[in-house]
Amino acid sequence: MLEVSISKTIGNFKLTSSFCCEKEILGIIGPSGCGKSMTLKCIAGIFTPDDGYIRLYGKELFNSYKKINVIPQQRNIGYVFQNYALFPHLTVYENIAYGISKIEKKIRHNKVMDMIDKMQLNGLEKRYPSQLSGGQQQRVALARSLITEPKLLLLDEPFSALDTNVRNTLRKELLNIVRQRYNGIVILVTHDIEEAYEMSNKILIMNDGRVVQAGDKKEVIRNPASLIAARITGCKNFFDAKLIGKEGEYTIIKSKEIMLYVKKNNFLSYSNIIAGVRAEDITILQENNGKLNTFNCKIIDIIEGLSHTMIIADCMGIPLEVQVSNNDTYLKNKERILLHIPPDRIFLLK
Repeated sequence: MLEVSISKTIGNFKLTSSFCCEKEILGIIGPSGCGKSMTLKCIAGIFTPDDGYIRLYGKELFNSYKKINVIPQQRNIGYVFQNYALFPHLTVYENIAYGISKIEKKIRHNKVMDMIDKMQLNGLEKRYPSQLSGGQQQRVALARSLITEPKLLLLDEPFSALDTNVRNTLRKELLNIVRQRYNGIVILVTHDIEEAYEMSNKILIMNDGRVVQAGDKKEVIRNPASLIAARITGCKNFFDAKLIGKEGEYTIIKSKEIMLYVKKNNFLSYSNIIAGVRAEDITILQENNGKLNTFNCKIIDIIEGLSHTMIIADCMGIPLEVQVSNNDTYLKNKERILLHIPPDRIFLLK
């Protein structure tokens, strides 16, 4: 287990980070400059926190109260930097071997060649980083980190420098490598919620130097703890509402002129709230079959993307974004659509 509870101030920016992580992949997301990479650098020992502690499987790596600060080389942590940080004057073979230079030569050679084979770098052993593609450089950086058999692997936006096609391919490759060939804790820093959701078991959201929410990825997406957490995870539909009352298992809220049934509610003591629903959770119906939260809405705009189409609709004064398949071409000829907002997909915030 990794346990982190630290604070550090640089200039006007203050980082206050507290979380724990089991043997899993933890995705840390948040806007640029929120403290994601700074957190990793503190864990790795590149930065020294002002106070707090860092423990890895019970071993104190840093403790300001006990005056403990283990040097980076002795923390047993692998770190893949955003720009990979390969040594330009060393070959692929030499870069990978760098972290195990002190072990016996024959054993070192066997370990390096085994890692080269696992990372599909065969034939590139004598090349220098400048002679490699971005994807190949990433594999070398990952191999260099994994060959030391670290207990913790830190990935700092490892795909940000790659084009879309390479990024998607390497994301799958990296996930396969980590799941099948690594038995430690992984922390992935990214600003891409899709990337974090695809690769991680748990998600931690940061904003302005603070952890605003952490937990199982599905729980974080379905039940954001705050408006900022909902926005960072990609939710686009928010509207002011008032609590009206209860009806069986449902809570009834009102926004503008519409009444909505919600299946979860923790704010019975609050009259004014914010309701939210993700664009991908709203469905289009061909006919009104009596489902709760079904509304006849006006289509304002249709925005086509590569992977999906976004419908901008007016739901009785409430603007909604609805994500649909690119195959739903029939919508281009429509002025109005029936939208269904599932009661169990609406979340409520103070």
